[in-house]
Amino acid sequence: MKLKQTHAPPPVFLPCEGSGLRLGLGGAPLGNLFRAVTESDALALVHAAWADGCRSYDTAPHYGHGLSEQRLGDALRAHPRDSFTLSSKTGRLLTPDAQAATTQHGYVDIPPFNQHWDFSAAGTRRSVEDSLQRLGMSRLDSVYIHDPDAQTHGANAPAVLRQLLNETLPTLRQLKEEGLVRSIGLGTNDVAIVLEVLRETTLDVLMLAGRYSLLDHSALPELLPLCLARGVRIALGGVFNSGILATGALGGTATFNYAPAASQWLERTARIETVCVVHGVPLRAAALQFPLAHPAVEIVMLGARSVGEWRDGVAMMQHPITPDFWAALRDQGLLPGQVPTP
Repeated sequence: MKLKQTHAPPPVFLPCEGSGLRLGLGGAPLGNLFRAVTESDALALVHAAWADGCRSYDTAPHYGHGLSEQRLGDALRAHPRDSFTLSSKTGRLLTPDAQAATTQHGYVDIPPFNQHWDFSAAGTRRSVEDSLQRLGMSRLDSVYIHDPDAQTHGANAPAVLRQLLNETLPTLRQLKEEGLVRSIGLGTNDVAIVLEVLRETTLDVLMLAGRYSLLDHSALPELLPLCLARGVRIALGGVFNSGILATGALGGTATFNYAPAASQWLERTARIETVCVVHGVPLRAAALQFPLAHPAVEIVMLGARSVGEWRDGVAMMQHPITPDFWAALRDQGLLPGQVPTP
């Protein structure tokens, strides 16, 4: 009797070729987040990441009203499609408007579009197809439902959750059957919404921003173990918590979660910095390496703005850190006692 051949599922994330580093490129800065990046600098960044072996890339319509998708597609189309993984997001649609402001949602010098929320079946299909057109690609390896949380939607959050369960996810599953999408999940910086969705249904992947970092461990008690048990594969964004873990406390002027950092985060970061100095560990290295020790986490997506920032991220991922450093953080109560460390 001839045995039926089985095939491994297609990859969702790929480590850096050659080095094996679990590091991907996040595309928000390519959409001119906070300040403009020139076309030539954007392409140079993606080309440099590729040359360093990066094979996992993430973007979204929200990132510069499609500018990030366009730039990433222009840079990646020269490579065989199966040699890299690419993700984008759904939940926001872009509508052309000649009078649209050139600065919106923290992005500057952006194309003339306005965005609006749309988690409907038709809106979800249109979002994915629009993204594929901007990217110049025929499929996405992952699609994340972007920012469906209560903090973003306020009183409308329960309706968003119902629509997500009844329309968005079923439509993405249909697109998966059609071959336009390979895996589906949520892209969020909120732990509660992921737990709510996982109580009702299944997900393939999760893009979690800022909630499992050297500073913020809010995903650790419940979400990470649940994802591990349910087979939800996690990519982490925002491991610098929007700045403070890259720059340090900066005398009280650092940012956390895209806003001026509260005193609790400034004080905690300053204490971590002291341990870093004693052990000769750059804060950025600790921030990049720490979350990858958890078995639920597969990759960190680095939102680099320039070739220099990308290369620094690669160097920080490779910086040697001894177990004594992590033990010192535990001893000072800066890491939970049970947390996995590299």
